[in-house]
Amino acid sequence: MSEVSALPVALVTGASGGMGREIARDLARTHRVILVGRDAARLEAAVAASGANATGVQLDLTDSAAVAAHIGTLDRLDVLVHAAAIGEVYAVHEAEAEDWTRTLAINVTAPAVLTKHALSLIRAARGTVVFLGSGASTRPVPGSAPYCASKHALRAVADVLRIDEEPNFVRVVTVAPGQTDTAMLRDMIDEAAYRADLYIQPTSVAQAVRYVVDAPADVQITDVAVRPRREIARL
Repeated sequence: MSEVSALPVALVTGASGGMGREIARDLARTHRVILVGRDAARLEAAVAASGANATGVQLDLTDSAAVAAHIGTLDRLDVLVHAAAIGEVYAVHEAEAEDWTRTLAINVTAPAVLTKHALSLIRAARGTVVFLGSGASTRPVPGSAPYCASKHALRAVADVLRIDEEPNFVRVVTVAPGQTDTAMLRDMIDEAAYRADLYIQPTSVAQAVRYVVDAPADVQITDVAVRPRREIARL
């Protein structure tokens, strides 16, 4: 057996950019990492940045059949990281039905269904499922109803999964970063008001994920809030 094939296996969604890319790059130091993304060029660049232990899969996570087919090709999965998300800004009076449907499909339904398909492998490995939450997982965000609702819902998925999978020794964690310097955040904030120096760096979120993945076998770390050094809401 080659050294690469003997490594534990991690699958990271949203890995073509932002937090997902940095999480995948960090995990590739110790894991064989499958990077999942939609943009082929960005995904190829992320795989190259992650090194020899990385492979890429272009996949629409809302296509349940395609997700199930890919998971069916795997014989091992130790870590599953859900970093894919969209963050469109709509107040309740602005959001149409399709806005709610699109946000919930990508931010809640897709990670839940992917976890369902991967669960037998995760159980066999006594592995770890990481959901990338948000400060919006626990508090309201003015003018951002679908995104905030989706992150509240995603935390509920994680909490129920943790209870249900406790007999199988599956570890389930929500890592909830505050505002992080990513392309998604830049799309959500007016350019004139954007303060990159105040936001969390994606590499710091990757270190938080590494912390929970590397936790000793006798514990699970269930909720990690990653906050900026200075709380932006207080400035």
